[in-house]
Amino acid sequence: MQFKNNTKQGFKTIQGLRSFKDTLPKNIKKIIKKKGHIFSETLNNWKYIVGNEIFQICYPKLFKNSNRFGVSTLHVMVKRGHEIDLEYSKKEIMDKMNSFFGYAVVEKLKFISFDDTQTNFKKIDENENHVTNSKYTDRINDIKNDKIKKSLLELTKLFKQR
Repeated sequence: MQFKNNTKQGFKTIQGLRSFKDTLPKNIKKIIKKKGHIFSETLNNWKYIVGNEIFQICYPKLFKNSNRFGVSTLHVMVKRGHEIDLEYSKKEIMDKMNSFFGYAVVEKLKFISFDDTQTNFKKIDENENHVTNSKYTDRINDIKNDKIKKSLLELTKLFKQR
């Protein structure tokens, strides 16, 4: 591998094979240096750290490293209704994470709840009477986005009621 100075551009180029860290963009390098190791290891081993029961109801979202203003905090997304279960096992999770890494990585856990409802779109019934002409129904059925398709069909139902 040879290093070549480009005086016109003002930066160095590397000829030949490069290591993986040299191919990453600068902003991604900063993220990895700052908090990437702890967060990526936590994501990869989350099931092992917390166990199968807790793994089903939560996942890590963000890791904030300690600085002079605050302590290191792990933000965890929790399904709505299971916050109390995690609140009781908060100390256990912190102990397991700290023992996994070998030093005090996490000093605080913060839980953020979310709804786990998945919206299922029903198929369009061809037997329903719509106000739209057949050429417009064909165009609506050709739309790939289910949300837009559903909203257009609801709009035609409103026109039918009037």
